[in-house]
Parts: sequence; C-alpha cells; structure tokens
Amino acid sequence: MFCYQCEETINGTGCTVNGACGKKGEVAVLQDRLIYALKGYAFCNSRGRLKGCADPAFGPFVMEALFSTLTNVNFDAAYFEKMITETLKRRDTVRNAVHNGAPPGPGAPNVAVITYEELMTKTADDIGVLATADTDVRSLRETLVCGLKGLAAYGMHVFILNAEDDDATDAVYQFIEKGLVSTIDDSPLEKPGTTQMVALLLECGGFGVKIMSMLDAANTKAYGTPSPTAVKTGVGKNPGILISGHDLKDLEMLLEQTKGTGVDVYTHGEMLPAHAYPAFRAHAHLIGNYGNAWHHQKTEFESFNGPILMTTNCLVPPKETYADRLYTTNMVGYSDDKIRVKHIVSGTGGAKDFTDIIKAAKICLPPYELENGTVMTGFAHAATLSVADKIIEAVKSGHIKKFVVMAGCDGRHKERSYYTEFAQALPKDTVILTAGCAKYRYNKLDLGEIGSTGGIPRVLDAGQCNDCYSLVVIALELAKAFGVNSVNDLPIVYNIAWYEQKATLVFLALLHLGIQNIVIGPVLPACLSPAVLDVLVKTFNVSKNTDVETDIMRLITL
Repeated sequence: MFCYQCEETINGTGCTVNGACGKKGEVAVLQDRLIYALKGYAFCNSRGRLKGCADPAFGPFVMEALFSTLTNVNFDAAYFEKMITETLKRRDTVRNAVHNGAPPGPGAPNVAVITYEELMTKTADDIGVLATADTDVRSLRETLVCGLKGLAAYGMHVFILNAEDDDATDAVYQFIEKGLVSTIDDSPLEKPGTTQMVALLLECGGFGVKIMSMLDAANTKAYGTPSPTAVKTGVGKNPGILISGHDLKDLEMLLEQTKGTGVDVYTHGEMLPAHAYPAFRAHAHLIGNYGNAWHHQKTEFESFNGPILMTTNCLVPPKETYADRLYTTNMVGYSDDKIRVKHIVSGTGGAKDFTDIIKAAKICLPPYELENGTVMTGFAHAATLSVADKIIEAVKSGHIKKFVVMAGCDGRHKERSYYTEFAQALPKDTVILTAGCAKYRYNKLDLGEIGSTGGIPRVLDAGQCNDCYSLVVIALELAKAFGVNSVNDLPIVYNIAWYEQKATLVFLALLHLGIQNIVIGPVLPACLSPAVLDVLVKTFNVSKNTDVETDIMRLITL
C-alpha cells in the first residue's frame, strides 16, 4: 500500500505497510482499486453524458463510494469488494450504452475495460498514488482526489437530507466526474498541464463553497437556525446512547425512536453543534455532549457504558472491551480477524430502525461522568451577524484587534497541543472563529469575553467542519460592513488545523475565495510536492505554522 491522504501519514511521507489510522494494508489496496474503478466509471459516464445515456444515479453512488475511502470511515474489506463489483457493473452498463453493446475501440483507457479479476490482481504500485510517475503531476492529482473526497462527504449529507437543488447538484456531480477523469494516466485525451491542474483545484474549492452553502441551507431548513447554546458536559441517571460523527439525520431519527423509552442520548465529537439547532434542543432526553474530539474515543467510548452509534468519520479501530456496544451506519464499517461491528442499514427512503441499539442501551449502566460543566456552540453566521453592530463597534473602539480563524480537524499527535497553547497565548483583544473538531483543543478553556461589548465570547464556535462556510459568510459580511474591497483587508488571520480530506476541501475553498496568508499545520500535507507548494506560496502566501511565540508575533503582533 501507499497512502498519504491524512496528517498522520508515517514519517510525513506515506503509510506503506498498514495505515497510521489503523487500516490494514489489504483494505487500503482495496480502496485504491475502488478509486481506480470509479475513474473508469467516470470516464464512461462522461462519454455517456455526451450521447444522452449517462447513468442518472452516477452522482449519489460515486459520492458514497468516495466518502467510504476517507480516513477513519470504513475498515471492512467485504464492503470495498462489494463496491468494486457494483462500480464495474455500472461502468459496463453505461459503456455498453455508449457503444451500442459493441466492445470499445482499441484506444479506450484501461480503467474503462479492466475486468474485476484483472483489477483484483493490481497492487498499489500499479494503480495507486505512485502509479503517476511525475512527482508534481501526482501531487496535483492526489490533492484533487482528496478535495473530491471532501466534496463527496458534504454532498452525501445534502443528499441524505433530500435537499438537493437539481441544477446545482448536477453541476457538482459533473465536476466530480470531470475531476476523476482528469486523473487518468492512460486517457487518450490530452493530459492537462500544470496550470490547468491548479485551476482544477481552485474549481474544486469553488464547488466546496457551493456544497457547504447547500448543506448549511439544508440543515437550517430541516432543524431551524442555530443559536448560541450552553451544552451540558455532565451525565444523567438513565442509560444512554452516544452518537458520534456528523450526520444530523441519524440524530433526528434516533431522538424520535428513543422518545419515552427511558434512554437518554448524548452527542460526541462533531455532533456537539447539533445542540444549537432548535429541533434538537426540543428533545429533553438529549442530555448533552460527552467527551471530546474523535481521537479520544478509545477511552471515552469505554467509559460511556452504553452503546455508541458512529454515523460518519472519524472511527478509530475499537477495543474489544466495547466493540460489542459499537454500531455503525451509512458508509462506516469495521471488521478484522477478531471483531465485526454491527451495522444498521437504511430502509425505504433512508429510514432506519434503531430498535436493537435502544434495546442494548436499556440493559447498560448510565454513563460514567467525565466532567460536569458546559461548553458553548451555535455561533453560525446568522447568530454572529445578528450582533454585527456590537462586533463592528468593538473593532472600532479597539476592544477587538484581531479575529483568528482556528478551524479545521483535530488529530492525535502531541504536536497538536500547539493549538491549545496558541489560543492561551492570544491577547485578550482577539476573538477565535472556529468550526470543526479542532475546537476541542481550546473550546473548554476559560478565555473570557470581550469587555464592554455586551458579552461577545472570545471563542465563537460555528459548528462542524462543513460550517467553515459560516466563517466565510461572516468574513464577507464584515468586509461589506467595514467597506473594504476584500476579506484580506480585514483584521482576520488564519491558523488552520488540517487532518484529512474534508479539511483539504475547506482549504481549497478558502483559496478559491482568494484568501491570502493562510497558515496551516501542524505539518503540511504530504501530497504537496515542493513545486506545487511553491505555487501556493507565491500565489496565496500559504505557510506552515511554527511555534507559538513566532506565530503570535507574525500573525497578531505585527
């Protein structure tokens, strides 16, 4: 195997035996084969689109498949074998329609004709990341693939909520198709040059903005407008179910089915922002948020005592001590030689039956209490901009000198304590704008409020990683209010934590919007070759964070 799509990649270069995420090498190779099959499906579907015989189900299927290959989503070899079989079946159907049942001509790329038996003999060297020999072309292609995975993840959330806009959604599907086709080594089409490939990355960022906007609207329509909310971190006396991941639809169904059962529900990780939505706060048995970011789950899932429902990434290979209480759904799955986690499938219209997990909860002890306090969330764009006059006055009066965007994904490495230390070192006239699980590095610190402004907290949590869109809206609206030409003229700096592919898409979205001077860390993505990084540095002044003292000086003081 060879994989370098996440921040934990071994030695900052690539995992070659097993994944640092816990994924076995053989499963990683199956993911490579699935991506290769998806490229062939996209190639044939692009031809079918020209002839009016494209697969109408291309978009949702490819988004699910891409989502399953994100870091910490699916560890089940059988799932990938099934998806490879289905992808090739769909590819062949649309290819046969294009050629009226005749075999394709001799110029067809291998991805369009390879059989299941042939594909299953291919290694990572044959079809994976390293199959592209040119380092810079490989870098651009793999960065794009990471962006497409992030786009697919957010797109699936929109699809699950049945909130698609036909024209906008089809444009997203066509871009995913276009992006996959652009990465085919043996395509008979002229290979895109470096300039064109950089343009594709920025275009991917543009679609990232679009899909995050669609998801923002879908969540608000379904669950109401988020508002600032103090979320309890203690526990109740009833047995509970812990729900983790990002999928709000699963939380909605779980809350409805646990109503009146004597079973409480707690959120974990990226589910914390759900408490800011009125529809979820209406459920009295949604008790609070348990624990911290995803990488603490081995201790926190064990201490919870009750069953856990994992709805999306980020799953860590479970300990045997709680594996029998762990349930997965959607694209998430786990199995190895010792453990096969129970999976809850979707029924008609996406409905799910949580009877088994509720029954399991009833015979469990209440959660062991880890802490007892509150944590704030719910400062999405509507809530933050509702006090824009106070914010503007605080800036003009000098009570707020800088806004610091500290959004993104968290990880396990000890170096990531940098973000806690950075937040603690910030002057008291700075406000942190955050979204994503990176906030767990500082959202429970007592950083206080901005004085004489009516109580603006110094940490404004917009929500999940997809709610980075809210931070963009806030910045754009503040630029209008201050009458500046660009968000780059605002007193806003960016110190972004990255971990995996959704963070890659958010990064590309910021570049698409022309955001300059982004600092990213704790290490740079391994897929960025020196030449590609040089382009980003020269065009956008992207840089890596260093140490707290130096970064406070260059981002805040100067």
